[in-house]
Amino acid sequence: MFGCGAMAGAMLSRWLACGLLPELVTVVRPSGAPVAPGVRVESAMPDDVRPDLVLLGVKPAMLDAVEHDVRTAIRREGAQLLSILAGVTQARLRARFPEAGLVVRAMPNLPVALGEGVVALHAPEADVADRAMLETLHRPLGLVEWIADERDYDAVTALAGSGPAFLYRFIDALARGGRELGLDGAQAERLALATVAGSARLAATAHAAPAVLADRVASKGGSTRAGLDRMDADGALDRLVAEVLSAATARNREMGREVG
Repeated sequence: MFGCGAMAGAMLSRWLACGLLPELVTVVRPSGAPVAPGVRVESAMPDDVRPDLVLLGVKPAMLDAVEHDVRTAIRREGAQLLSILAGVTQARLRARFPEAGLVVRAMPNLPVALGEGVVALHAPEADVADRAMLETLHRPLGLVEWIADERDYDAVTALAGSGPAFLYRFIDALARGGRELGLDGAQAERLALATVAGSARLAATAHAAPAVLADRVASKGGSTRAGLDRMDADGALDRLVAEVLSAATARNREMGREVG
């Protein structure tokens, strides 16, 4: 594993919790800082490691810096390359790392650490056996979605990869709204967190669309309907979300071009 930032670390922690033996993992990161008990951490690619799978988890801007070590790791055994780099296409990865046995793009989000995340996969070179292997590998992390058209990948990254950050901001705004109404700050935060967590679980198990669930909560002329009417006025919420996702999608594409 090259790099162990928040996303790669979340994936690793879940795999370890599900039984992955730590002695089978080597993390290469410049700091050499530990990541988990029993996991080997090196500041450069060690000579004695023969990986079957190389997870590329650095920031896209760092790809040039780690390219030599990644190619060395792959060349030894024709290892598979799994990239979680936003914006860097499968074709660009294949061009940089022609020695890889299989090149796969994956986009997880932070809840994979709990096994309740999303992992979007794109692997045009994968055969049936490869796809089965990749699904088995990522299923402990949460929902596995195959992305057939790579042109959709930046949008998927914005929605699912960045989505938790946008939701966290909404939770914070909900709590701040409670404080402005006079609630104790800590209590408002607890109420906001519990409300979002419970509502999300209910939406995930309900046999109705979220919009239908919202209407079920809002009785005609009631307080919930008054709040929804304000939220829906002039399409402000839909417009804001569309602008947020568009900005994230555009930045994903820019990062891919910057890597070159």
